[in-house]
This record gives sequence, structure tokens and C-alpha cells, in this order.
Amino acid sequence: MSTLKVGVIGAGSISQHHLTPYKNNPNVTLLAVCDMNLERAQKTAEQYGAPHAYSDYNELLANDDIEAVSICTWNDTHAEISIAALKAGKHVLVEKPLCRTVEEALKIEQAVKESGKILQVGFVRRYDPNAQMLRAFVDNGEFGEIYYAKASYLRRLGNPGGWFADSRRSGGGPLIDIGVHVIDLCWYMMGRPKVKSVSGNTYRKLGNRSNIKNLSSYKAADYSAESNDVEDLANALIRFENGASLLIDVSFTLHAKENEGVVKLYGDKGGFEIDPEVVIVTEKHDTIVNIRPQTDSKGFQFEKAFQSEIDHFVECVQTGKQPISPVEDGVEIMKILRGIYESASTGKEVYL
Repeated sequence: MSTLKVGVIGAGSISQHHLTPYKNNPNVTLLAVCDMNLERAQKTAEQYGAPHAYSDYNELLANDDIEAVSICTWNDTHAEISIAALKAGKHVLVEKPLCRTVEEALKIEQAVKESGKILQVGFVRRYDPNAQMLRAFVDNGEFGEIYYAKASYLRRLGNPGGWFADSRRSGGGPLIDIGVHVIDLCWYMMGRPKVKSVSGNTYRKLGNRSNIKNLSSYKAADYSAESNDVEDLANALIRFENGASLLIDVSFTLHAKENEGVVKLYGDKGGFEIDPEVVIVTEKHDTIVNIRPQTDSKGFQFEKAFQSEIDHFVECVQTGKQPISPVEDGVEIMKILRGIYESASTGKEVYL
């Protein structure tokens, strides 16, 4: 089998988590890197041994040797570049979220159908080894019917600023940036039930808190203390047609004593926690038992998850199998996210 010829569009921080796994995969030849900043594209291409560097993604897509692309750009370009890549005959791995709006998501889905190519959405939490282990437990009925899940991803000081804080480019704040991860993870673990309705709230009370001293946080390359029009905090109740529900809250900034990352799911035969570390709860002989599986890591394995995601994408392209995070799932998650924002703006529950 010949190696898959790959190009990466966007050379910002997230691209490193695509480029390195591609380089580690023996079935991949990295051919090109593209970035609006040509110097950055050239430097990254040289670092990873790619022979081509571009500042215009259309030039990369015109390279007939390239068979697949990773899209690691601002959210507002995901739809445009994904559709162009599909029309150019390329397979696509696009970073989460799929795009910014339901309308964009549906256009991408249509382009996938028309092209016959694979599009995999970068829901990297699905690809974590612990997540895949727990999904096997779910699929084998260990937890029975999963009817409730709750997730909190709260940063006390974590607004990256730059494009993350510009709703035109990002589509929103912590909900669409980090909330998308835990909403998707819970929905995936619950068996991807059909969504009935969402009820949500968003708050803009604290801003980006650029005044804070003595505590550092990640900042985007284009960070500006004056630029921020996204929410600080979002929460939501998501109801499913099978009667199950998901409760989530996420923040970029909050008057909290520490960051918090919690993901818990509950079934009628048992429950489990994914974050901050894996725990399974069940009953044995009329006794509640907490089980801590023996795995390489108690929590999310960042590098292994991205490697697994990239390896899966390569395998799907080379064998024709469908990815475990297909475009259809990206569309459904986008409906949930936009529904929450709509509910927050109208003060009403939104039925999907």
C-alpha cells in the first residue's frame, strides 16, 4: 500500500497535534503546509520535512499529489476550506467545531455526499484510549441504559483572546471552543441519541480579565486585551427523545478557586466518570463497588488521543471505512451548540 500524501492547512498551535502524528505514521507522506503567514508555513514545512509551503490554500488544493488534508484554521474558514477541499477531490480531517453555523454544516455535509470523499471531524476526545475502553463497556451493556450525564469544564482564568474571543471568527466563546468537546464526548458515550430540545444561558460578566496579575494563562498569537465579544460562561440542559438528559457548564473565566474538569455518566446498571480520572461504579452482591481500571493513564491522554485520531483518519482513507466521528455527527453537534446560543438569547427552550 502506498503512503497517503497529506497537506496541513493552518500552522497555528493546534496544527502541531496533527503534524507530529502524521510524521509518526509510517503510512503517511507529509507533502505540504499552508498558512496565511508564508514564513510560518515555510518554517513549519521545513521542521516536518514537507517539500512544499503555501500561503494560499487554493494552491495547496491544486497540488494533484495531495490526497488528504487537515484543516487547522480559524472556525470561520472551516466550511469554506472543507468544501473547496472536497471539490478538489481531497479527503478531509477538520478540527472541531465543524464550522460556526448549522447552515454551514449542512453545506459541508452536502459537499461530502457529492464528492464521495471522507470527512472526519476532529472530536479528539472520542479517540482517547480511555474513552475507547469505556465505549466498549457501554457497547457491551455494562452500564445498561445511560439516562443522565453531566459535564463541567470551568476555567477560572482562561480566555485565550485573539480569534478565540472574536465571535465573527470563532462563532462563540467557551461553549463552542471547549464545551463542544464535552458535549460530544457525553453524547457519543450515550449512544448518540436524537436531540429533542436545549435550554441554555450565557453570561458576559467578567470579560477577559486582562487586569489579573501573578497568574498566567494561554494566550492566542493575536491576543489583544481590548478585543473580546464572547461569553465568559455558558450552561445548558440538553434533552433527548429517549428521555435521557445532559447537563453542562463551561467557562473561559469565573470567580472559582481552581479550574475544574468533570465528566460523569449514569446508567441503570452502573455509572462511570471520565474526567478528572476514570472510575466505574456498579453493584456486586448488594454492595456498591468503585472500580479503577488499570490503564496507562488515569485521565485524558492528550498526545495518544491525537495520534489515534490521525491514525484512524489515515486508515479510513486507505481502506474506505467510515470514521467514528463523521460529518453527520458534526452537523448534530452544531445544531446543539447553535440551539444553546439561541435559547440563551431568547430566554426560551429551543426544540430541534
